[in-house]
Amino acid sequence: MRDRDAVDDFLDQWAALRTDLDLGAMGTIGRILRLSRLVGGHLKDYFAEHGMETWEFDVLATLRRNGTPLTAKELAASVMIGSAALTNRIDRLVARGLVAREPVPGNRRSLHIALTDEGRDLVDRTVEGHMRNQQRILAGLDDDDREDLSRILRTLLVSLGDTR
Repeated sequence: MRDRDAVDDFLDQWAALRTDLDLGAMGTIGRILRLSRLVGGHLKDYFAEHGMETWEFDVLATLRRNGTPLTAKELAASVMIGSAALTNRIDRLVARGLVAREPVPGNRRSLHIALTDEGRDLVDRTVEGHMRNQQRILAGLDDDDREDLSRILRTLLVSLGDTR
């Protein structure tokens, strides 16, 4: 018999109660949600070992991979949070000395968010371990399964409008 997960048990319970329901989508969405929580926990643990929260790495890594400072609007779009939440997060990163606010040349009303040397060094020190951690999380899948999963998830994201 194939391996069963916790979602299989939930689906069995629903199927016993409601034979009229098509539970396929419930199983898929349930697995996506459970996977998100499990993966998020592994990421949180890794970043905590390096004195960061997951969101902090997300903001710092976004600035690092972009290569140039970003406006708050550009940064918010990339990390998928609202401007009020981003302002709070930037304040916290500024207080830690990991990012700085810089005036945008020729625009007195706008600021760039830039990595400080300390912020860049922190990202650079943690990114390789982060990659190894992600590989460890996906170790239960072979390369073909990883590619298939990535393709399927990309298709679903695009169908839901996540195209930038």
